[in-house]
Amino acid sequence: MKRLIIALVVTSLFTSCLNDSDDYVVLQDDPIIAEFLPNLSQLNLFIGDLNTLTVNSNMFKYELNTELFTDYAHKLRIIGLPDGTALQYEDDGFPIFPTGTLIAKTFYYNLDETNPGSEQQIIETRVLIKEETEWTIGNYVWNEEQTDAVLDTNEHQVKVDFVNSEGEDVEVNYIVPSANDCIKCHSNNNNVTPIGPKLRTMNFNINSINQLQQFIDNGQLINAPNPAEIVALPNWKDDVNYSLEERSRAYFDINCAHCHTAGGFCEFQSTLDLAFETDFNDTNIFQRRFSISNRMSNYTPGTSMPLIGTTMVHSQGYNLIQEYLDSLD
Repeated sequence: MKRLIIALVVTSLFTSCLNDSDDYVVLQDDPIIAEFLPNLSQLNLFIGDLNTLTVNSNMFKYELNTELFTDYAHKLRIIGLPDGTALQYEDDGFPIFPTGTLIAKTFYYNLDETNPGSEQQIIETRVLIKEETEWTIGNYVWNEEQTDAVLDTNEHQVKVDFVNSEGEDVEVNYIVPSANDCIKCHSNNNNVTPIGPKLRTMNFNINSINQLQQFIDNGQLINAPNPAEIVALPNWKDDVNYSLEERSRAYFDINCAHCHTAGGFCEFQSTLDLAFETDFNDTNIFQRRFSISNRMSNYTPGTSMPLIGTTMVHSQGYNLIQEYLDSLD
């Protein structure tokens, strides 16, 4: 794996007033190190105690309107850009990422979803780094003490016991994927690629503010039109503003299309093309509806869908897709 060290220095400074005088102390977070060093703490993605997941001011958070299911884990998504650069608009898919971009996604569980202040268990932080001609990928596995994470190419199983929002006890044997499994999903035409941060997937309001517009206003996204002119991927949970078909196709897009599309891992193993933009007649969803139902309705390693990253059925997602498949008869 090529090594790339880029200090991602963003001019994000903040000041604090001392004793109501005109004197100020200027503080600046350490630059991001876009290199696969042995420990996550060496990359400077977070400040303070690592397990608080306090994001370095040289990174910015992003969220997805429809998210990939990973055994009910929560995810903190962040992007770091080299100083003086920005994401560039191309279309409603991926923006153009400058060389030196670092994308990180941290997976964690709230151990009691009924208690907002409950303890967390952090499992892994996946990192993508954009080099000149390619993306490189690495996975950091958190230690039991929750003080740091170590770069690791192997698969691991981590037992998690938590209370869900309904107050039910849930046991998860979470699988941290191996480097080879990561590449299977994060690959198109044999090139490593991100999955989630397409503009259409980030084009929605958070606290009444459009996320893409916020990126534009912050100088993090350039050459983009008004977000109203960019396709927005539907939220699969929103049955008020979106149809059953729109919600189902959005769920397929984020959970399945990275493999089931032209150039994806399953391109020659399956006739399905589940990208949101694919015309329904070219998806083969109707022809494969019974197979889809069977492979989503139960969990069997090596057979169930999604193939990687889950150890259980996503009952809410399955119910949505089954209702949609039934409507096609």
